[in-house]
Amino acid sequence: MENHDAGNSFSPLRRSRSNSFQADELNPPAPKSRRVTVEDVADEGEVVDEGEVVGGGGRYFKQCSDGGWALREGETEFERYRKYKGGMGEDEWAPFCDEEEWGLGEWLVKSLGQTRTDEFLKLPITRNRMQASFHNNRSFLKKIDELPHGAAWSCKKISVQGNRTDEKGEPLHEDVELWMRNPVECIKDLIGNPLFKDQMVYTPARAYTDSAGLHRVIDDMWTADWWCDMQKKVPEGATIAPIILATDKTSLSQFRGDKTAYPVYLSIGNIAKEKRRQTSARATVLIGYLPSGKLDCFTPDERSLANYRLFHHCMSLLLQPLVAAGEDGVEMVCADSSIRRVYPILAAYVADFPEQCLVACCKENRCPKCVVAADERGDPLDAPMRDPAVIKRILDKRKTGHHPAEFEEFGLRTVYAPFWANLPHSNIFLAFTPDLLHQLHKGIFKDHLVKWCLDIVGEEEMDARFKVMPDYAGLRHFKKGISMVKQWTGTEHKEMQRVFVGLLAGAVPSQVLVVARAILDFSYYAQLRVHSTESLNGLENSLAIFHANKDVLQQLNIREHFNIPKLHQLSHYVKSILLFGATDGFNSELPERLHIDFAKEAYRASNKRDYEEQMALWLQRQEAVFLRGSYLNWLLEQSQSAPTDFTRDRGYDSDSDSEMEGPDAVPVNTLPILPEQRTVHFLAKTPAYPQRSVQHLVTAHGASMFLPALKLFLRNHMPHAIITPGLQDRFDVFRQVVITAPPNPLISESPRQWRVRATPEVLPGRGRKPGSPAKFDMALTSNGIQPRTLEGMRVGQVRVIFTLPRQFGTYSRALAYIEWFTPLREPDRSSGLHQLSRSTRQLHRNAAVIHVDEIARPCHLIPKMGQAVDRGWTSANVYESASDFYLNTFIDLDIFCMSAID
Repeated sequence: MENHDAGNSFSPLRRSRSNSFQADELNPPAPKSRRVTVEDVADEGEVVDEGEVVGGGGRYFKQCSDGGWALREGETEFERYRKYKGGMGEDEWAPFCDEEEWGLGEWLVKSLGQTRTDEFLKLPITRNRMQASFHNNRSFLKKIDELPHGAAWSCKKISVQGNRTDEKGEPLHEDVELWMRNPVECIKDLIGNPLFKDQMVYTPARAYTDSAGLHRVIDDMWTADWWCDMQKKVPEGATIAPIILATDKTSLSQFRGDKTAYPVYLSIGNIAKEKRRQTSARATVLIGYLPSGKLDCFTPDERSLANYRLFHHCMSLLLQPLVAAGEDGVEMVCADSSIRRVYPILAAYVADFPEQCLVACCKENRCPKCVVAADERGDPLDAPMRDPAVIKRILDKRKTGHHPAEFEEFGLRTVYAPFWANLPHSNIFLAFTPDLLHQLHKGIFKDHLVKWCLDIVGEEEMDARFKVMPDYAGLRHFKKGISMVKQWTGTEHKEMQRVFVGLLAGAVPSQVLVVARAILDFSYYAQLRVHSTESLNGLENSLAIFHANKDVLQQLNIREHFNIPKLHQLSHYVKSILLFGATDGFNSELPERLHIDFAKEAYRASNKRDYEEQMALWLQRQEAVFLRGSYLNWLLEQSQSAPTDFTRDRGYDSDSDSEMEGPDAVPVNTLPILPEQRTVHFLAKTPAYPQRSVQHLVTAHGASMFLPALKLFLRNHMPHAIITPGLQDRFDVFRQVVITAPPNPLISESPRQWRVRATPEVLPGRGRKPGSPAKFDMALTSNGIQPRTLEGMRVGQVRVIFTLPRQFGTYSRALAYIEWFTPLREPDRSSGLHQLSRSTRQLHRNAAVIHVDEIARPCHLIPKMGQAVDRGWTSANVYESASDFYLNTFIDLDIFCMSAID
């Protein structure tokens, strides 16, 4: 392959800011040998001193080794640009006239293509009234191109000689283009972005939940082992920038044509994973487009290998600047304005399984991480990890004509110059991170577990079970079953998982149910954003339970073998989490989302011919506008010193059935606790159903024991009340209560929010106005303290949410009429779910009136369906028709943690 710089200079693709400033230089547990321990980390005699370093949320940190030293003070790009603008006598809006013109320009770049921009600017109303300093698209883009942008794009042409010949017998050639940016410059932009200052870390540490350092937790990359281990390999005081790469080919033309793009994305582990996951933050950047041609100059039998080699050759060219930077370090101005010597080192690689095999230079019937035999991937084995030096030595021997036995044993391909061979301190095989979307949700769950269970249960019965699944706020109801779903996405896979175990109970043999529960347990543990010894052992035990029970599928003639590549990949999850942190920092769903912004939208903005160059220019202009917006936000932050008001309660319109609530609501809690520490229940300021009679509550809400329950409540809580409630009384009734609770750190940094609904049936109106079924949600109740486990919790069905009328006296707390279920029984041995049924008293449903703030959160019950579900059941009537239920602990991660993690 020959490399040539593109003939055209592509002048707009310059780093304009560098012209102005110069940068400074069940069930059987896992065997003890496979159990995970992250507690015993300190050397003998080493203990984390109490209060040594205390972070947010009561965390204690112990620095792993000396790193992240600041050499001297510097200036970020934003600070230098502000100084430059001041020296030029320009305000912050230049080259635009003022804030309004900048706002127009920002909108035009983000919302309109070039043709539409030209049309808009030539409208008489635009020309006559706006009187902008630009009058057409050409003059407008000149202003955009004056804005500073990120690392410059360049094009390298590569001539590929194939093994086919033309009519003259000459070898055929194909010219392809590699579009790329300097990855070191991109890292400078990321680590020096002042807007990431509060989400940036420069040195690794071990995190604990106790001051003695006994209970370690792992979440972000800087709390895991790879960074700590790597810090020992670089000079004292050095700052490591752990590089996270992602590659994934994507289609550009949706309905016709075969246009594709092959983006390469880069981020760094210094930035908190919550920030990296925000596509709008642009903490993951595009550094190149790899060639995605067909290579018709090769015969079909050689084309696949040629694509392998071309991929590695182009990646070597793209990542070449990282070799010297990783060996010697580069001085960079960081987000806190300090200059550090930064060593960018490849740490993690996000890719699906075929892409991992491509990068690892191995066949797809092998594991890209370890040397497990091709026919042993279904066994719970601990095979040795692949070693980059060993693999490179084998490839070198094969290149020189030797035939080492390990070449075939390891399933290698004849790619003699893998791009990772010269990257300092990197281990590409360890770098492959768990891929929840393709390995778990789509792979093991949808493509295997669901198929196995369909073969046992049958399509008709499976559909019938999904159809009768009770409603739950935010849960997708498969009204026609799952056989009619034509296009599956990760969202549908996750929605199925939320009900799958309870749905299978009774329909499959108990050992198959154990297998299903083990896979779902593994999936839910893997999704946690913070891990501890307990959760990592949960992962190992779930996989051990699966392997201990999977033979039942062979006995039922469902599977002949378990030599499944994606199943084997699960055995590497715990090691990856220990090395690089929780899986939510490396999910392949992010690159797929980035394709929209960095590939598909860019392609749509082109004229579809020679589109790579047009895409690069379009992306540069988008980046320039984004950077200017970020700079203006930074200026605003610098000028504002008023702290954010965290003491004001957020309001919710609880009488809206939408997920996002409005402002007209009042909290019903009266406890004097800070908002960030308490659970708050919100009701609408005005009731949805004012002045409802008792008879209406009985007939429409099914509150048959409303008066007896209310009388008992008043005797207990208002013993001096003179008036006894009767049929003549009327009550203000609310549609729902919105509950906000402090974040569960295992799941998210955001507050939790749920809705508990108590809405009667709405009959169809005139014309085409549809009706809606009744929604009386199930809820977990407690004594007002947000519980961490299911112990002591009671399940009830909320039928009425109301307030006491004034004749009973002043009572500020809202009330709920609830029908109790029996206490939770011990978990079922096969499904692991708690069983319960409706509680009765004197042949009537056991009901009570409680305070609304005793409702901890909603919950979901799945009816015991037996071997065949009653065809008379529907999603709307199943709570009334069924007699026995399972508490569905897979409805969300929060309740899963309550049931599985103490």
